[in-house]
Amino acid sequence: MKHSLKLTIAVVAGCLTSLVFAADATTSMRGIDVAAPSPAPEIKDYAGKRPGTEEPVARTFSTQPPVIPHAVQNFDEINLEGNQCMDCHSAATFQKKKAPKMGDSHFIDRDGKKHAEATGGRYNCVQCHVPQVDAPPLVDNTFKGDAVKKPVKKN
Repeated sequence: MKHSLKLTIAVVAGCLTSLVFAADATTSMRGIDVAAPSPAPEIKDYAGKRPGTEEPVARTFSTQPPVIPHAVQNFDEINLEGNQCMDCHSAATFQKKKAPKMGDSHFIDRDGKKHAEATGGRYNCVQCHVPQVDAPPLVDNTFKGDAVKKPVKKN
C-alpha cells in the first residue's frame, strides 16, 4: 500500500511537471507562437500602373518568363470564356496595341503541334508571368543572375 501511494504521487508530480514545461510557448523563426495562425501579409501596390506605360522588366536569367510590368488587379479572372491578356498580347493584336507578342512557344502543344491560338497549357498567363510589387526581399541573398542585358522593347 505504501509503495503504491508513493508511485501514485510520483506519477502525479511527473504529470504536473510536464504540464509546466508544456506551457512554455515555442516560437518560430518569425518570433511568433508556432501554434498561432500566420498573419496575413500586407497588401502591396503593383510596381507598374496602366498597361503600356512601363518599360519591360529585365530578366534575371535567360529562361525566366517575362514579368508583368503593369498592375493587373482590375483585370478579369482568366477562365475558359476569356483572358484579358490576349486583348493586347495575342498575335492578332500586339502590333496595334504596341505590346510584346505572346511567345511562339505558347502556340505549340505538348505533342509539338502548332496551333493558331494559345494552347491550353499556356493559356493561364499568371501561372508563369507575375506582376511585380515594390517590396523588400524576404531574406537576404546575393543572387546576381546571368542575364544582365536590358530588355529589348518589341514593336
